[in-house]
Amino acid sequence: MKAIVTTGPRPADDPRALEERKLPLPAPGPGDLRVRVEAVSVNPVDTKLRRAPLPAGADHRVLGYDAAGVVDAVGGDVRGFAPGDRVYYAGDVTRPGSNAEYQLVDARIAARAPVSMDAAQAAALPLTALTAWELMFQRMPFSIEGGGTGRTLLVIGAAGGVGSMAIQLGRLAGFRVIATASRPETQAWCHELGAHHVIDHRQPLQSGLQALGFDAVDVALNLADTDRYWDALGELLAPQGHVGLIVEPAGPLRIGDPYKAKCIGIHWEFMFARSRFGTRDIAEQGRILARVAELVDAGRLRGTLTETLSPISATTLCEAHRRLESGRSIGKLVLAGW
Repeated sequence: MKAIVTTGPRPADDPRALEERKLPLPAPGPGDLRVRVEAVSVNPVDTKLRRAPLPAGADHRVLGYDAAGVVDAVGGDVRGFAPGDRVYYAGDVTRPGSNAEYQLVDARIAARAPVSMDAAQAAALPLTALTAWELMFQRMPFSIEGGGTGRTLLVIGAAGGVGSMAIQLGRLAGFRVIATASRPETQAWCHELGAHHVIDHRQPLQSGLQALGFDAVDVALNLADTDRYWDALGELLAPQGHVGLIVEPAGPLRIGDPYKAKCIGIHWEFMFARSRFGTRDIAEQGRILARVAELVDAGRLRGTLTETLSPISATTLCEAHRRLESGRSIGKLVLAGW
């Protein structure tokens, strides 16, 4: 099969950053689906692993942690899937990724793709939907069915992939959603997705919120820069509020007052934790993706795909990495077709 690999840490503009190779067709294990990949999305984890050293003893790594495709074969222990099923999933960072014509994925972390979406649209969803859902409805004590009613939700860096899903999920849960975005086009995107208000995160958050009539917020998702907004959020969060984080801090963070004085809950989300550590509830990810597909097909969630590149190749993947690393992406960029 054709695969696109990284052979060592290189910048995206290096001609050797990503290379095409022929690799053996993998055989599914007892709990695996083998998927013929039709479309893949690019996420920050891809760019970080491209810049990272290879695992000890490895001469290449296949990246890609969002995919949609068709089941080609199933392992002997798999139930609920059969060859020919259209599926979508985010995968597992400990296994070869989706930048290949065929990929093995644990059946428990996959689900049938939304029937109302094509492969490119579906491939844009899994990682960001899982990240936002787990953070808001599993790490924090809220539910999608009205759990945020009467509460305010601040989403920092809301025009990216995770933020695009968090805005929508926040609306479904009943939150008053305040998004942050710095450019006219990203602000318009946040409004389009359902944000009640949008403020510029290049300006002090407190002044932006006060101009809207908010002295505090109940929940904040910092999806952009953990260190930069840490002190400000400690002041802005209401007593017994919650802060959600997905970006590793550059330095130590003070978790005492005002966070301690207000009993603010601090919640980390890493979407790959369940698959990486083989947690007992690993199948929860498949269930979340199935629920997301239902909401999409019911018209309650919309896709976040903004651009598709074709075909899936080393050249188009390098271009996608460059665009993501520019920090100016809106929604999700997908590659489709071999």
